[in-house]
Amino acid sequence: MKNILEYLEFSAQNHFDKIAFSDEYHEMTYGQCIECSKKVGTQLLELNTKRKPIAVLMDKNVESLTCFFGVVYSGNFYVVIDSLMPRDRIETIFETLQPVALISDESHKELSQSLHDNVYLYENMMNCEIDEKKLMIVRQSMIDTDPLYALFTSGSTGVPKGAVVSHRNVINYASWYKETFDINEMTQFGSQTPFYFSMSVSDVYSTIIAGATLHIIPKKLFTFPIQLIEYMNKKKINTIYWVPSALCIVANLKVLNYADLKYVDKVLFAGEVMPTKQLNYWIDKLPNAMFANLFGPTETTDICTYYIVDRQFEDDEVLPIGKACQNCDVFLLDENNQEVLDDREGELCVRGSFLALGYYNNEEKTKEAFVQNPLNTSYPEMIYRTGDLVKYNERGELVYITRKDFQIKHMGYRIELGEIEAAVNSLEKIQNCAVIYDEIKDKIVLIYTGKIDDKGIMDGISHKIPHYMYPNVIVKKKVMPYNQNGKIDRKWLKSHYEE
Repeated sequence: MKNILEYLEFSAQNHFDKIAFSDEYHEMTYGQCIECSKKVGTQLLELNTKRKPIAVLMDKNVESLTCFFGVVYSGNFYVVIDSLMPRDRIETIFETLQPVALISDESHKELSQSLHDNVYLYENMMNCEIDEKKLMIVRQSMIDTDPLYALFTSGSTGVPKGAVVSHRNVINYASWYKETFDINEMTQFGSQTPFYFSMSVSDVYSTIIAGATLHIIPKKLFTFPIQLIEYMNKKKINTIYWVPSALCIVANLKVLNYADLKYVDKVLFAGEVMPTKQLNYWIDKLPNAMFANLFGPTETTDICTYYIVDRQFEDDEVLPIGKACQNCDVFLLDENNQEVLDDREGELCVRGSFLALGYYNNEEKTKEAFVQNPLNTSYPEMIYRTGDLVKYNERGELVYITRKDFQIKHMGYRIELGEIEAAVNSLEKIQNCAVIYDEIKDKIVLIYTGKIDDKGIMDGISHKIPHYMYPNVIVKKKVMPYNQNGKIDRKWLKSHYEE
């Protein structure tokens, strides 16, 4: 199959009346999903465009998914715009994107019409009569390297970059994900991450390839964890793929001491470092479940390495990121573009069919990150330089060290901020922490939540890290700020930690 829609249609043939997607208010069968998606696609045919970006600004719900597929039916590619995203960010994205249309709904009509001249409302599109013949003509001209979507990611600069991902990228990646984690007809996903975040790609596309069911968990439930567990049990959710911050909410409040997760047997996580202490809590409560640490950037569709937890880790040990996914190759380069094969750290580089096509309308950034493989001078071969520093451990597993831009020089020493975080996170009374570097004041700043004081922290880490890594400033917060992806908002902390 060359087009992701073929997988959706195949699953609809075999599971026409099965629930494909659900949210807090609606359920949608595979048959209904196809019908709604084709209505959206037929309506968009009047644009008479191919391989152009169409933005979708809606809440995270089942209807938004049919809009994504509908855009693809029209021969174009979709770009998810979160309805809660700051207007300035949306406008910045649109400057680069120049979408040919914007799909929204009645609840976001005013905002959408202030952003774009050509707005389609979902409610109106549902009145469109499907034109199977025209949709088939469009499909016949599509190939597997056509773009499926673009996801805008900020990166270290804070300026949004739109990684363009093709059908072939997603088919290769989601097929690996399905096989590796045994995603099948019995899988009931509990979706936590936003649709504009690459982790959601794994859930959505492995679902339609496997004929599984995806349940969108209401975001508000992560503020009421007992209700979260009740919702997951009600939906019989057995597989989750969450950011560590979401898993830590449950662990820090010891929610599973009071409520059982009756069905969950797979716990996958990615997006940031998973603190081992909180992971051990989950493993203790779900001893028969599979746990896996997934690692990779949006530019590799979602993931390039993974580690299925197969042994016990102490609370202060760092979890490996494992090995390369099937049909995806990773290797380490040093500062001289030489391959690192020993235990030194190097930049993680990726090659293979998971690699995105590049950044939309951003030739400069594309050329910086998507480069010719320096280990191959014989023929053109593109690799992606992740900007992540990793190394091999004694078992030959890859271990994440830090981002290149998280590595600092302080008091003459090269310091990995992630190493300080790992030490602090291992302390019993710490709930969460982040370490940032204030370049202007030349200070290492630790921000944390938990029932512990500064002396307790310093005593606790004194035998875990050398003195030159000690934080110069310690700030206690009642709650940690999180960005829209559910990760700790380090950018906000860096400019507000003194408040």
